[in-house]
Amino acid sequence: MPLALLALAVGAFGIGTTEFVMMGLLPDVATDLHVSIPTAGHLVSAYALGVVIGAPLLAALTARMSRRTVLIGLMALFVAGNALSAFAPGYDSLLAARFLSGLPHGAFFGVGAVVATNMVAPERKARSVSLMFLGLTVANIAGVPVATLMGQHLGWRATFLGVSTIGLAAIAALALLIPHDHTQAPAAGLRRELGALRSLPVWLALGTTVAGFGALFSAYSYITPMLTDAAGYAETSVTLLLALFGVGATIGNLLGGRLADHSLRGTLFGGLVSLAAVLALFPLLMSAQWSAAIAVTLLGAAAFVTGSPLQLMVMEKASAAPSLASSANQAAFNLANAGGAWIGGVALAAGFGVTSPAPAGAMLAVLGLGVAAVAYAVDRRRTLPASARERVVASHVPERSSSPSGV
Repeated sequence: MPLALLALAVGAFGIGTTEFVMMGLLPDVATDLHVSIPTAGHLVSAYALGVVIGAPLLAALTARMSRRTVLIGLMALFVAGNALSAFAPGYDSLLAARFLSGLPHGAFFGVGAVVATNMVAPERKARSVSLMFLGLTVANIAGVPVATLMGQHLGWRATFLGVSTIGLAAIAALALLIPHDHTQAPAAGLRRELGALRSLPVWLALGTTVAGFGALFSAYSYITPMLTDAAGYAETSVTLLLALFGVGATIGNLLGGRLADHSLRGTLFGGLVSLAAVLALFPLLMSAQWSAAIAVTLLGAAAFVTGSPLQLMVMEKASAAPSLASSANQAAFNLANAGGAWIGGVALAAGFGVTSPAPAGAMLAVLGLGVAAVAYAVDRRRTLPASARERVVASHVPERSSSPSGV
Protein backbone atom coordinates (compact mmCIF):
# COMPACT_ATOMS: atom_id res chain seq x y z
CA MET A 1 0.00 0.00 0.00
CA PRO A 2 1.38 3.44 -0.92
CA LEU A 3 2.65 5.71 1.86
CA ALA A 4 0.36 8.44 0.51
CA LEU A 5 -2.56 6.69 2.22
CA LEU A 6 -1.00 7.80 5.52
CA ALA A 7 -1.61 11.43 4.55
CA LEU A 8 -5.29 10.70 3.94
CA ALA A 9 -5.49 8.86 7.26
CA VAL A 10 -4.00 11.84 9.13
CA GLY A 11 -6.66 14.10 7.64
CA ALA A 12 -9.36 11.59 8.52
CA PHE A 13 -8.02 11.44 12.09
CA GLY A 14 -8.41 15.19 12.49
CA ILE A 15 -11.89 15.18 10.97
CA GLY A 16 -13.03 12.28 13.13
CA THR A 17 -11.71 13.99 16.25
CA THR A 18 -13.49 17.30 15.67
CA GLU A 19 -16.74 15.57 14.66
CA PHE A 20 -17.15 13.48 17.80
CA VAL A 21 -15.35 15.55 20.47
CA MET A 22 -18.15 18.09 20.74
CA MET A 23 -20.36 15.49 22.47
CA GLY A 24 -17.92 15.35 25.38
CA LEU A 25 -17.43 19.12 25.52
CA LEU A 26 -21.09 20.17 25.53
CA PRO A 27 -21.32 20.83 29.30
CA ASP A 28 -18.14 22.96 29.27
CA VAL A 29 -19.21 24.91 26.19
CA ALA A 30 -22.71 25.47 27.56
CA THR A 31 -21.38 26.79 30.87
CA ASP A 32 -18.79 29.06 29.26
CA LEU A 33 -21.19 30.56 26.71
CA HIS A 34 -24.13 30.72 29.14
CA VAL A 35 -26.51 28.55 27.13
CA SER A 36 -28.40 25.38 28.01
CA ILE A 37 -27.03 21.96 27.10
CA PRO A 38 -29.88 21.35 24.58
CA THR A 39 -29.01 24.67 22.95
CA ALA A 40 -25.33 23.72 22.90
CA GLY A 41 -26.40 20.47 21.23
CA HIS A 42 -27.22 22.50 18.12
CA LEU A 43 -23.45 22.79 17.65
CA VAL A 44 -23.43 19.08 16.80
CA SER A 45 -26.29 19.56 14.36
CA ALA A 46 -24.57 22.55 12.74
CA TYR A 47 -21.52 20.44 11.96
CA ALA A 48 -23.66 17.64 10.51
CA LEU A 49 -25.59 20.17 8.40
CA GLY A 50 -22.30 21.48 7.07
CA VAL A 51 -21.32 17.96 6.03
CA VAL A 52 -24.62 17.30 4.27
CA ILE A 53 -24.51 20.58 2.34
CA GLY A 54 -20.78 20.75 1.74
CA ALA A 55 -20.18 17.16 0.60
CA PRO A 56 -21.98 17.24 -2.78
CA LEU A 57 -21.61 21.00 -3.27
CA LEU A 58 -17.82 21.20 -2.89
CA ALA A 59 -17.30 17.95 -4.79
CA ALA A 60 -19.32 19.28 -7.72
CA LEU A 61 -17.65 22.72 -7.73
CA THR A 62 -14.15 21.20 -7.68
CA ALA A 63 -14.90 18.33 -10.09
CA ARG A 64 -12.47 19.56 -12.77
CA MET A 65 -9.64 20.53 -10.39
CA SER A 66 -6.62 18.45 -9.47
CA ARG A 67 -7.72 16.13 -6.67
CA ARG A 68 -4.43 16.72 -4.84
CA THR A 69 -5.10 20.46 -4.84
CA VAL A 70 -8.70 19.88 -3.76
CA LEU A 71 -7.62 17.73 -0.79
CA ILE A 72 -5.15 20.37 0.42
CA GLY A 73 -7.74 23.13 -0.03
CA LEU A 74 -10.40 21.18 1.86
CA MET A 75 -8.02 20.58 4.74
CA ALA A 76 -7.14 24.29 4.79
CA LEU A 77 -10.86 25.08 5.11
CA PHE A 78 -11.04 22.52 7.94
CA VAL A 79 -8.17 24.27 9.77
CA ALA A 80 -9.84 27.65 9.34
CA GLY A 81 -13.16 26.38 10.70
CA ASN A 82 -11.58 24.89 13.81
CA ALA A 83 -9.39 27.95 14.42
CA LEU A 84 -12.49 30.16 14.21
CA SER A 85 -14.21 27.80 16.66
CA ALA A 86 -11.34 28.27 19.12
CA PHE A 87 -11.59 32.07 18.98
CA ALA A 88 -15.39 32.35 18.66
CA PRO A 89 -16.55 35.22 20.91
CA GLY A 90 -20.04 33.84 21.43
CA TYR A 91 -22.53 31.08 20.75
CA ASP A 92 -23.73 32.33 17.36
CA SER A 93 -20.21 32.71 15.98
CA LEU A 94 -19.28 29.25 17.29
CA LEU A 95 -22.38 27.85 15.59
CA ALA A 96 -21.27 29.38 12.27
CA ALA A 97 -17.70 28.12 12.76
CA ARG A 98 -18.92 24.59 13.43
CA PHE A 99 -20.97 24.71 10.22
CA LEU A 100 -17.85 25.89 8.35
CA SER A 101 -15.80 23.06 9.90
CA GLY A 102 -18.29 20.50 8.61
CA LEU A 103 -18.31 21.75 5.01
CA PRO A 104 -15.07 20.01 3.88
CA HIS A 105 -15.73 16.76 5.79
CA GLY A 106 -17.69 14.79 3.21
CA ALA A 107 -15.83 16.12 0.18
CA PHE A 108 -12.48 15.21 1.77
CA PHE A 109 -13.53 11.60 2.31
CA GLY A 110 -15.20 11.49 -1.10
CA VAL A 111 -12.23 12.83 -3.08
CA GLY A 112 -9.80 10.97 -0.82
CA ALA A 113 -11.49 7.66 -1.56
CA VAL A 114 -11.09 8.26 -5.31
CA VAL A 115 -7.41 9.16 -4.89
CA ALA A 116 -6.83 6.12 -2.66
CA THR A 117 -8.36 3.68 -5.15
CA ASN A 118 -6.46 5.23 -8.07
CA MET A 119 -3.13 4.54 -6.39
CA VAL A 120 -3.58 0.77 -5.95
CA ALA A 121 -4.33 -2.29 -8.05
CA PRO A 122 -8.03 -3.10 -8.66
CA GLU A 123 -7.95 -6.04 -6.24
CA ARG A 124 -6.86 -3.71 -3.40
CA LYS A 125 -9.36 -0.88 -3.82
CA ALA A 126 -11.50 -1.66 -0.78
CA ARG A 127 -8.42 -2.06 1.41
CA SER A 128 -7.12 1.33 0.30
CA VAL A 129 -10.43 2.96 1.30
CA SER A 130 -10.39 1.17 4.66
CA LEU A 131 -6.87 2.46 5.36
CA MET A 132 -8.05 6.02 4.78
CA PHE A 133 -11.02 5.42 7.09
CA LEU A 134 -8.55 4.03 9.64
CA GLY A 135 -7.86 7.60 10.71
CA LEU A 136 -11.56 8.08 11.46
CA THR A 137 -11.86 4.95 13.60
CA VAL A 138 -8.56 5.52 15.44
CA ALA A 139 -9.85 9.01 16.29
CA ASN A 140 -12.50 7.32 18.45
CA ILE A 141 -9.78 5.38 20.31
CA ALA A 142 -7.21 8.13 20.87
CA GLY A 143 -8.19 11.46 19.33
CA VAL A 144 -11.59 12.00 20.96
CA PRO A 145 -10.61 10.90 24.53
CA VAL A 146 -7.39 12.96 24.48
CA ALA A 147 -9.15 16.00 22.98
CA THR A 148 -11.93 15.69 25.57
CA LEU A 149 -9.44 15.57 28.43
CA MET A 150 -7.62 18.56 26.94
CA GLY A 151 -10.87 20.50 26.84
CA GLN A 152 -11.76 19.59 30.41
CA HIS A 153 -8.36 20.64 31.80
CA LEU A 154 -7.26 23.45 29.45
CA GLY A 155 -10.62 24.71 28.26
CA TRP A 156 -12.68 23.74 25.24
CA ARG A 157 -10.99 26.36 23.06
CA ALA A 158 -7.66 24.54 23.47
CA THR A 159 -9.28 21.44 21.97
CA PHE A 160 -10.09 23.19 18.70
CA LEU A 161 -6.61 24.72 18.54
CA GLY A 162 -5.23 21.20 18.93
CA VAL A 163 -7.46 19.91 16.12
CA SER A 164 -6.28 22.80 13.92
CA THR A 165 -2.71 21.65 14.53
CA ILE A 166 -3.65 18.15 13.36
CA GLY A 167 -5.12 19.74 10.24
CA LEU A 168 -1.87 21.60 9.55
CA ALA A 169 0.04 18.32 9.90
CA ALA A 170 -2.38 16.73 7.44
CA ILE A 171 -1.78 19.55 4.92
CA ALA A 172 1.97 18.98 5.15
CA ALA A 173 1.51 15.22 4.73
CA LEU A 174 -0.78 15.68 1.73
CA ALA A 175 1.67 18.06 0.05
CA LEU A 176 4.61 15.72 0.62
CA LEU A 177 3.06 12.29 0.04
CA ILE A 178 0.20 12.62 -2.45
CA PRO A 179 1.69 12.21 -5.95
CA HIS A 180 0.86 14.65 -8.73
CA ASP A 181 0.06 11.77 -11.07
CA HIS A 182 -3.16 9.77 -10.73
CA THR A 183 -4.87 12.78 -9.10
CA GLN A 184 -6.05 14.76 -12.12
CA ALA A 185 -9.83 14.82 -12.37
CA PRO A 186 -11.45 13.91 -15.70
CA ALA A 187 -12.55 16.84 -17.82
CA ALA A 188 -16.24 16.27 -17.23
CA GLY A 189 -18.71 19.10 -17.03
CA LEU A 190 -20.87 19.83 -13.99
CA ARG A 191 -23.97 18.63 -15.83
CA ARG A 192 -22.38 15.24 -16.47
CA GLU A 193 -21.24 15.02 -12.83
CA LEU A 194 -24.77 15.68 -11.59
CA GLY A 195 -26.25 13.42 -14.24
CA ALA A 196 -24.33 10.48 -12.80
CA LEU A 197 -26.39 10.80 -9.62
CA ARG A 198 -29.64 10.13 -11.47
CA SER A 199 -28.83 6.43 -11.60
CA LEU A 200 -31.14 4.14 -9.60
CA PRO A 201 -28.25 1.91 -8.40
CA VAL A 202 -26.49 4.97 -6.98
CA TRP A 203 -29.55 5.97 -4.97
CA LEU A 204 -30.07 2.42 -3.76
CA ALA A 205 -26.48 2.35 -2.54
CA LEU A 206 -26.98 5.70 -0.78
CA GLY A 207 -30.22 4.38 0.73
CA THR A 208 -28.34 1.38 2.09
CA THR A 209 -25.88 3.75 3.77
CA VAL A 210 -28.67 5.78 5.37
CA ALA A 211 -30.48 2.71 6.71
CA GLY A 212 -27.36 0.76 7.69
CA PHE A 213 -25.59 3.53 9.57
CA GLY A 214 -28.91 4.85 10.85
CA ALA A 215 -29.11 1.51 12.65
CA LEU A 216 -25.75 2.22 14.29
CA PHE A 217 -26.62 5.74 15.43
CA SER A 218 -30.03 4.73 16.70
CA ALA A 219 -28.21 2.82 19.46
CA TYR A 220 -24.88 4.67 19.68
CA SER A 221 -26.53 8.05 20.27
CA TYR A 222 -27.92 6.68 23.54
CA ILE A 223 -25.08 4.37 24.49
CA THR A 224 -24.21 6.33 27.67
CA PRO A 225 -27.59 5.86 29.43
CA MET A 226 -27.58 2.21 28.35
CA LEU A 227 -24.19 1.67 29.97
CA THR A 228 -25.03 3.56 33.16
CA ASP A 229 -28.71 2.74 33.72
CA ALA A 230 -28.89 -0.78 32.28
CA ALA A 231 -25.36 -2.20 32.66
CA GLY A 232 -24.59 -0.37 35.90
CA TYR A 233 -21.36 1.36 34.89
CA ALA A 234 -20.27 4.59 36.56
CA GLU A 235 -20.23 7.65 34.33
CA THR A 236 -16.45 7.86 34.72
CA SER A 237 -16.12 4.51 32.92
CA VAL A 238 -18.03 5.56 29.82
CA THR A 239 -15.01 7.17 28.11
CA LEU A 240 -13.05 3.90 28.30
CA LEU A 241 -16.03 1.94 26.98
CA LEU A 242 -16.41 4.33 24.05
CA ALA A 243 -12.75 3.67 23.28
CA LEU A 244 -13.72 -0.02 23.05
CA PHE A 245 -16.24 1.01 20.41
CA GLY A 246 -13.37 2.64 18.53
CA VAL A 247 -11.33 -0.56 18.82
CA GLY A 248 -14.22 -2.57 17.38
CA ALA A 249 -14.75 -0.02 14.62
CA THR A 250 -11.06 -0.18 13.68
CA ILE A 251 -11.11 -3.97 13.53
CA GLY A 252 -14.34 -3.99 11.52
CA ASN A 253 -13.05 -1.34 9.13
CA LEU A 254 -9.82 -3.24 8.35
CA LEU A 255 -11.65 -6.55 8.11
CA GLY A 256 -14.32 -5.09 5.85
CA GLY A 257 -11.72 -3.64 3.49
CA ARG A 258 -9.92 -6.96 3.15
CA LEU A 259 -13.10 -9.02 2.72
CA ALA A 260 -14.70 -6.57 0.27
CA ASP A 261 -11.78 -7.00 -2.14
CA HIS A 262 -12.83 -10.64 -2.41
CA SER A 263 -16.62 -10.19 -2.27
CA LEU A 264 -18.14 -6.72 -2.16
CA ARG A 265 -21.77 -7.82 -1.93
CA GLY A 266 -21.03 -10.70 0.43
CA THR A 267 -19.21 -8.39 2.86
CA LEU A 268 -22.03 -5.85 2.76
CA PHE A 269 -24.75 -8.44 3.36
CA GLY A 270 -22.73 -10.15 6.09
CA GLY A 271 -22.06 -6.85 7.84
CA LEU A 272 -25.72 -5.80 7.85
CA VAL A 273 -26.84 -9.21 9.14
CA SER A 274 -24.21 -9.03 11.90
CA LEU A 275 -25.27 -5.49 12.81
CA ALA A 276 -28.94 -6.50 13.04
CA ALA A 277 -28.04 -9.46 15.25
CA VAL A 278 -25.85 -7.42 17.62
CA LEU A 279 -28.50 -4.73 18.01
CA ALA A 280 -31.27 -7.28 18.57
CA LEU A 281 -29.19 -8.86 21.37
CA PHE A 282 -28.27 -5.51 22.94
CA PRO A 283 -30.96 -5.53 25.68
CA LEU A 284 -29.76 -8.96 26.81
CA LEU A 285 -26.07 -8.03 26.59
CA MET A 286 -26.64 -4.85 28.61
CA SER A 287 -27.80 -6.88 31.62
CA ALA A 288 -24.21 -7.38 32.85
CA GLN A 289 -21.09 -5.23 32.74
CA TRP A 290 -18.82 -7.80 31.08
CA SER A 291 -21.29 -8.54 28.30
CA ALA A 292 -22.04 -4.81 27.83
CA ALA A 293 -18.34 -4.17 27.14
CA ILE A 294 -18.39 -6.94 24.55
CA ALA A 295 -21.58 -5.51 23.01
CA VAL A 296 -20.05 -2.06 22.55
CA THR A 297 -17.00 -3.57 20.82
CA LEU A 298 -19.13 -5.78 18.58
CA LEU A 299 -21.34 -2.82 17.65
CA GLY A 300 -18.34 -0.90 16.32
CA ALA A 301 -17.02 -3.92 14.44
CA ALA A 302 -20.33 -4.91 12.83
CA ALA A 303 -21.17 -1.37 11.73
CA PHE A 304 -17.81 -0.47 10.20
CA VAL A 305 -17.43 -3.73 8.29
CA THR A 306 -19.87 -2.14 5.85
CA GLY A 307 -18.05 1.21 5.54
CA SER A 308 -15.58 0.40 2.76
CA PRO A 309 -17.99 -1.77 0.72
CA LEU A 310 -20.62 0.98 0.70
CA GLN A 311 -18.12 3.66 -0.27
CA LEU A 312 -16.70 1.55 -3.09
CA MET A 313 -20.14 0.49 -4.31
CA VAL A 314 -21.33 4.09 -4.66
CA MET A 315 -18.16 4.99 -6.57
CA GLU A 316 -18.58 2.07 -8.95
CA LYS A 317 -22.25 2.85 -9.62
CA ALA A 318 -21.37 6.45 -10.51
CA SER A 319 -18.16 5.82 -12.43
CA ALA A 320 -18.64 9.04 -14.43
CA ALA A 321 -18.56 11.12 -11.22
CA PRO A 322 -16.88 9.05 -8.48
CA SER A 323 -15.79 12.06 -6.39
CA LEU A 324 -19.29 13.54 -6.32
CA ALA A 325 -20.97 10.20 -5.59
CA SER A 326 -18.41 9.30 -2.93
CA SER A 327 -18.95 12.68 -1.26
CA ALA A 328 -22.72 12.19 -1.44
CA ASN A 329 -22.22 8.94 0.46
CA GLN A 330 -20.66 10.94 3.30
CA ALA A 331 -23.70 13.20 3.29
CA ALA A 332 -25.84 10.06 3.52
CA PHE A 333 -23.75 8.93 6.49
CA ASN A 334 -24.56 12.15 8.36
CA LEU A 335 -28.23 11.92 7.43
CA ALA A 336 -28.05 8.48 9.01
CA ASN A 337 -26.55 10.07 12.12
CA ALA A 338 -29.44 12.50 12.48
CA GLY A 339 -32.18 10.07 11.43
CA GLY A 340 -30.92 7.20 13.55
CA ALA A 341 -30.68 9.40 16.64
CA TRP A 342 -34.25 10.61 16.03
CA ILE A 343 -35.64 7.07 15.69
CA GLY A 344 -33.82 5.93 18.82
CA GLY A 345 -35.26 8.94 20.65
CA VAL A 346 -38.77 8.03 19.50
CA ALA A 347 -38.34 4.55 21.00
CA LEU A 348 -37.19 6.07 24.29
CA ALA A 349 -40.00 8.64 24.37
CA ALA A 350 -42.54 5.87 23.77
CA GLY A 351 -41.48 4.30 27.08
CA PHE A 352 -40.02 1.08 25.71
CA GLY A 353 -37.02 1.24 28.04
CA VAL A 354 -33.48 2.57 28.06
CA THR A 355 -32.22 -0.16 25.69
CA SER A 356 -35.09 0.23 23.21
CA PRO A 357 -33.06 2.30 20.68
CA ALA A 358 -31.03 -0.84 19.93
CA PRO A 359 -33.94 -3.03 18.72
CA ALA A 360 -35.17 -0.01 16.76
CA GLY A 361 -31.73 0.09 15.17
CA ALA A 362 -31.96 -3.63 14.40
CA MET A 363 -35.09 -2.94 12.35
CA LEU A 364 -33.21 -0.23 10.45
CA ALA A 365 -30.42 -2.72 9.73
CA VAL A 366 -32.99 -5.15 8.33
CA LEU A 367 -34.36 -2.31 6.20
CA GLY A 368 -30.83 -1.62 4.94
CA LEU A 369 -30.47 -5.31 4.12
CA GLY A 370 -33.70 -5.12 2.11
CA VAL A 371 -32.51 -2.06 0.16
CA ALA A 372 -29.20 -3.83 -0.54
CA ALA A 373 -31.11 -6.88 -1.79
CA VAL A 374 -33.17 -4.68 -4.14
CA ALA A 375 -29.94 -3.09 -5.40
CA TYR A 376 -28.52 -6.54 -6.06
CA ALA A 377 -31.66 -7.57 -7.99
CA VAL A 378 -31.52 -4.38 -10.07
CA ASP A 379 -27.86 -5.00 -10.88
CA ARG A 380 -28.56 -8.56 -11.97
CA ARG A 381 -31.43 -7.44 -14.16
CA ARG A 382 -29.26 -4.78 -15.81
CA THR A 383 -26.34 -7.11 -16.45
CA LEU A 384 -28.38 -10.03 -17.81
CA PRO A 385 -28.91 -8.48 -21.26
CA ALA A 386 -25.17 -7.84 -21.60
CA SER A 387 -24.43 -11.42 -20.61
CA ALA A 388 -26.99 -12.74 -23.06
CA ARG A 389 -25.46 -10.60 -25.79
CA GLU A 390 -22.02 -12.00 -25.08
CA ARG A 391 -23.35 -15.55 -25.31
CA VAL A 392 -25.07 -14.76 -28.59
CA VAL A 393 -21.94 -13.28 -30.12
CA ALA A 394 -19.90 -16.25 -28.93
CA SER A 395 -22.32 -18.68 -30.57
CA HIS A 396 -21.69 -17.13 -34.06
CA VAL A 397 -25.32 -17.59 -35.05
CA PRO A 398 -25.97 -14.91 -37.71
CA GLU A 399 -29.68 -14.40 -37.09
CA ARG A 400 -29.09 -13.89 -33.34
CA SER A 401 -26.06 -11.62 -33.66
CA SER A 402 -27.88 -8.35 -33.09
CA SER A 403 -28.65 -7.03 -29.64
CA PRO A 404 -32.02 -7.95 -28.15
CA SER A 405 -34.68 -5.33 -28.49
CA GLY A 406 -34.86 -2.79 -25.73
CA VAL A 407 -31.08 -2.94 -24.96
